[in-house]
Amino acid sequence: MQDIKRIVLTGGPCAGKTTALVRIIEHFSSLGFKVFTLPEVPTMFTQAGMNYLTDNPRFFYEGEKATLEIQMALEDKFMSMAATCAEPTVIVCDRGTMDVSAYMKPEMWEDITHAVGTTTEELRDGRYDAVLHLVSAADGAEQFYTTNNNASRNEAADEKGLEIARELDKKVIKAWTGHSHLRVINNQEDFDKKINRVLKEISHVLGLPQPIEEERKYIVEVIGEMPESIESSITQTYLVAEPDSEIRLRRRNWQGKVVNVHTTKKRISAMEQLVTERQISNNLYESMLQQADPYRQTIRKQRRSFIWKGQYFELDTYQEPLGGLMILEAKGIACHEEVRLPDFLRVVEDITGNERYYNYHLALRR
Repeated sequence: MQDIKRIVLTGGPCAGKTTALVRIIEHFSSLGFKVFTLPEVPTMFTQAGMNYLTDNPRFFYEGEKATLEIQMALEDKFMSMAATCAEPTVIVCDRGTMDVSAYMKPEMWEDITHAVGTTTEELRDGRYDAVLHLVSAADGAEQFYTTNNNASRNEAADEKGLEIARELDKKVIKAWTGHSHLRVINNQEDFDKKINRVLKEISHVLGLPQPIEEERKYIVEVIGEMPESIESSITQTYLVAEPDSEIRLRRRNWQGKVVNVHTTKKRISAMEQLVTERQISNNLYESMLQQADPYRQTIRKQRRSFIWKGQYFELDTYQEPLGGLMILEAKGIACHEEVRLPDFLRVVEDITGNERYYNYHLALRR
């Protein structure tokens, strides 16, 4: 059966999704892929007369329920169409099912998913190979924020509107948190670099070789109040692997939910590697633990994920090994780009590229 990849492109207001979709079609079509791009359903509904700001609760409920139903139906129909294509195929959705949940109270979302005959877990974890969240220009690239290119946008380009856009951005990330391949695409120094990061992440999902790049990492201390963040606990176990390969199991717990991910990294040259990830069941996770590398310990750490001035960060506090070690990782920031380090953290040491602090080496038994 053909391996069809389904990817969600999401984000806050004025994040650049429309331009990204055009570049995705051009880039991957030129590589021989059949690319389907699904339109943003809420925009279709707004243009057809739906008012998502209505004071009529019944109208709002029926409109959001219909939005979810049409989103699912569109995706399913295009999956059927993709199955008939001879060439490798990728479906890119302009927003996905979980985006709907970001605009209502949890109780209403629970009612709607029950009425539609699905669950949050099925929608978030089972439908998509990757979720790419483009950070709103309202957070870190305010000078580029505009409502002129989207008549359906309700957030004005003033300080109040910017704050609303930032909050919506965080709500959408929270809605998708738990997906095994959620990637947050920062606001880069220029927009082309942001789009190139999108192309790189999709290439990764499609199994195309990627250049080896070092994420910026720092040993830090907390000296101020942390902003609102997504907190989770992570257990990471390395498995026995052949030379030039790295295999790990990662279990992430947050808010009573659990996601298990199996990752394989294989170096194919001095500058390139292949990375494959897949979400696995609890039973398979427990079974694969039998293959644990006897020379490496299990890593346990607490993670806080947050956006600061348009850049995405992960702050890990290690419990085992090296209890108390705190490492800040700046995600998706190019090597030449300035990192906007949070003012509530003090950098003890820049450890970018220092193999001693790779998880794979931290896990070594000493």
